[in-house]
Amino acid sequence: MDSNQHQPDSRTFLDYLGLVARGFAMGSSDIVPGVSGGTMALILGIYEELINSIKALLNRDAIKLALRFKFGQALALVPWKFLASVAIGMFLAVFTMSWFLEWVLEHYASLLWAFFFGLVVASIWTISRQIKRWGVVPIVGTVVGAVGTYLLVGLVPDQTPNTWWFLILCGAIAISAMVLPGVSGSFMLVLLGKYEYLLNAVTELDIFTLFMVIVGAAVGIVSVAQLLSWLFKKYHDGTVAILMGMLIGSLRKVWPWKMTLEMMIDRHGKEVPIREANILPATWSWEVVVALLLALSGFALIFVITLWATRKEQAAEQEQADSV
Repeated sequence: MDSNQHQPDSRTFLDYLGLVARGFAMGSSDIVPGVSGGTMALILGIYEELINSIKALLNRDAIKLALRFKFGQALALVPWKFLASVAIGMFLAVFTMSWFLEWVLEHYASLLWAFFFGLVVASIWTISRQIKRWGVVPIVGTVVGAVGTYLLVGLVPDQTPNTWWFLILCGAIAISAMVLPGVSGSFMLVLLGKYEYLLNAVTELDIFTLFMVIVGAAVGIVSVAQLLSWLFKKYHDGTVAILMGMLIGSLRKVWPWKMTLEMMIDRHGKEVPIREANILPATWSWEVVVALLLALSGFALIFVITLWATRKEQAAEQEQADSV
């Protein structure tokens, strides 16, 4: 993984710009319901480092120094440059790409889904190369991840309470989904019946609701990061296999051509689909051709990135060997 190629202190300014770009891709993905920022982190090779960096925020020495207002010393103990670079990219994407992606999703949804479909298919192949030894555990992990995610993305939203404890739970589940590949946080909020409710809370500055969700998100992201970091250390191949399976299962959601089975009315009085079935395009058209080209483009993009990352890793290993 690319995350293991650099130590934070060895990164150049261009390396950090690259992290901003990857964060931008993650943020752009999170805007689209059904696509996870975790998926993009996995595709772009920073997933493990992201998880370990979030976990590092709980460094006891750093927390003690921060409580004593020694922020400079505290920052030196955590990978803040990495996290800040990714966060900057994500915020830039949210503020600059939201309108564009929402417009594309409304008018040319099949084209957007086709591009993501190509990205995910290629990344499945890329991630499979990270499994050092295939055996019973990786195979079972792949099947469990694929089946679980396939069933999850097919669920229909339900009505849920607006109590404080449920809002905290929603924040924890949504942020956990954003970290996990294959499942988007916004989609989990839709399933929990809180997507429109929280959008309304943002527009009306409902401080209590937003605070409860933020509390849940803080607890959720640290808890999931701790668990995943431990799993990567103890059961690397099995963990990667489950994540790869989740990407396989998510193909159900990103399939470009769908037929709406059930609709709901959102808070703006607009009909939105809540249950869909994947279908084949009825006829050949320019849109189908463009969708296929975009899917191939997405696949080719990941292929080129993987090839570049592999060569860069080999060059770094050769340079290290020569220095020895």
